[in-house]
Amino acid sequence: MVRKLKYHEQKLLRHLDLVNWEASGGNLAEVRALRRYRVGRREDYVQYKALARAVRALAGRLRDLGPASAAFRARCAAALLEKLHGLGLVNSRQSLAVCESLSAAAFCRRRLPCLLVKLRMAQNLRHAVTFVEQGHVRVGPEVVTDPAMLVPRAVEDFITWVDASRLRQKVLDYNQERDDFDLAA
Repeated sequence: MVRKLKYHEQKLLRHLDLVNWEASGGNLAEVRALRRYRVGRREDYVQYKALARAVRALAGRLRDLGPASAAFRARCAAALLEKLHGLGLVNSRQSLAVCESLSAAAFCRRRLPCLLVKLRMAQNLRHAVTFVEQGHVRVGPEVVTDPAMLVPRAVEDFITWVDASRLRQKVLDYNQERDDFDLAA
């Protein structure tokens, strides 16, 4: 038998259910997504969920506009689809139906480590996150050390290794493309 908790103990444990602590939050899907996409901070995933919810709400509002504002609806829907396609969150610019099914996973798939795996610069997400955190990857001229960076479609082609990176040197050695000038340095 367990003793009855005192007032200050009850006050401290008010929001905590010690018996069903795993199911109390209802965030099992969230934990799976955090592990699957190697999201280091939970706040990032919460922000992705909020952004996806806002996009879905905006798409729903555009869909519910009356026939009197068809031109405005078409213009706004085209702008929204163009923006989401430019960010790489949707694959087609055809209809608002793709916006209404947008999820936080779409944002997670546009993170830099996921794109490193997609571009076959890393074997898995764990290595990709390590490469980014250690400063081996640059996007354009900027060295990126934050794995939470979202990469748009226009910048996706500019993901490369840093010039002084040992990984870049190993890749060049493997492909037998290393310059003699680089060997002297």
